[in-house]
Amino acid sequence: MWSKNKQKWVRSLAIKKYRDQEGCFIAEGPKVVGELLVAYKPLLFVATHEWAESHPNSDAETDVLSAEELARVSLMQAPQQVLAVFQKPTEDNVPHSLGKELSGQLVLLLDGIQDPGNLGTIVRVANWFGITHLVCSPDTADVYSPKVVQATMGALSKVGVHYTKLTEFLDTVSSETPIYGTFLEGKNIYEAPLTSGGLIIMGNEGQGISPEVAEHVNHKLYIPPFPLGSTHVESLNVAIATAITVAEFRRRK
Repeated sequence: MWSKNKQKWVRSLAIKKYRDQEGCFIAEGPKVVGELLVAYKPLLFVATHEWAESHPNSDAETDVLSAEELARVSLMQAPQQVLAVFQKPTEDNVPHSLGKELSGQLVLLLDGIQDPGNLGTIVRVANWFGITHLVCSPDTADVYSPKVVQATMGALSKVGVHYTKLTEFLDTVSSETPIYGTFLEGKNIYEAPLTSGGLIIMGNEGQGISPEVAEHVNHKLYIPPFPLGSTHVESLNVAIATAITVAEFRRRK
């Protein structure tokens, strides 16, 4: 029987306060865990005998449980062979020099994204389209929450996610840097000139880009519905809007 104290500790990592205190986070399933092993140090594996047998050379502690025992530890409705506890990076805030270091690259800035599924999907979108850095406002969802980690499907191992006050970050970039944002009153993205590098700001699901961040935007974009003038919902889901926006930038390149 697995220790109740260890089970309690693992499940406590579903809460941000404890993730911050312990400096670690949870991932589940062979695919997600396997992808994260490339970039993060594992501290503990809680796995079925089948998974443990196929990964005999792991440096981390491995506790072998039955499928029923794993289900009691897991945060998923359908546990998938392995749950891993990984060490968080020692510093996930934006270095003061990052704005200058990323000059010429395409970078996503997230202003108050709240839904974990949206954030996880945006990390996947960034990875798919070759964007290696996301800069998030402090009120954006925690990228190490279990729901976000699972939604990234392992893309978190390939995308740097940083948290900082966006207005302060924007003050560090060159005045010549193109800064794009999506708005209902922006220019049609399919007609607007787009650069290969620059910053793309995506706003909160309900409120959009905050006024103080919007002041830094020098290129307002709009994703039009089809056909133009038709009845449609007020706005797109932010993760879908991000995918459309980034895809159009990459298509031009």
